[in-house]
Amino acid sequence: MIAVVDYGMGNLRSVAKAIEHVCPDSTVLITSDSKEILSASHVVFPGQGAMPDCMRELDSRGLRDAVLQAAKEKPFLGICIGLQMLFEFSEEGNVAGLGVLKGKVKRFPSERMTNEAGEKLKVPHIGWNEVEQTVSHPVWNGIEQGSRFYFVHSYYVEPGEQGIIAACSRYPFRFVSAVAKDNIFAVQFHPEKSQHAGLSLLRNFSEWDGGF
Repeated sequence: MIAVVDYGMGNLRSVAKAIEHVCPDSTVLITSDSKEILSASHVVFPGQGAMPDCMRELDSRGLRDAVLQAAKEKPFLGICIGLQMLFEFSEEGNVAGLGVLKGKVKRFPSERMTNEAGEKLKVPHIGWNEVEQTVSHPVWNGIEQGSRFYFVHSYYVEPGEQGIIAACSRYPFRFVSAVAKDNIFAVQFHPEKSQHAGLSLLRNFSEWDGGF
């Protein structure tokens, strides 16, 4: 069973439908029940919106402990804010994250948001962007280097450990777009909105035993 954590702040239906599409023999459950999360074989932790709201809703539903335990024990996929929440601190609202991974979440700095032609780039970063894989990982299996994924975000992670970086992208500078550590794989982009490459990533995750 693949559990999609429901704390009221994610594009849950799209995520679940994408997983069901690539894993027709698996049970995909959108759930806010800690017992169901902890009984699942794989856990997906999506999120969208503001970091302070996400942290507050996670706690108000009593799901913090279940998510922390799942992140220690099971193949665990963080998506978008679900990536950012794994870190220690976010500049968005100056709030503490779950602290599963060392590092912080930073806003794209307005003074650096220009392209090579000197044109101003918009924040949030919305649209398709290339992802440069920096490690060999089972979740990347069959996905070509430089494949494009769909992003929607104003903040990016700055890990405290360089060894957990699994991919980078550029907007306009190089930023971390995926991390991997032990049984955790987490991405800034939205695989459920990323067509073939995104579906391949979700299929790979569903087949992953958590080893890395």
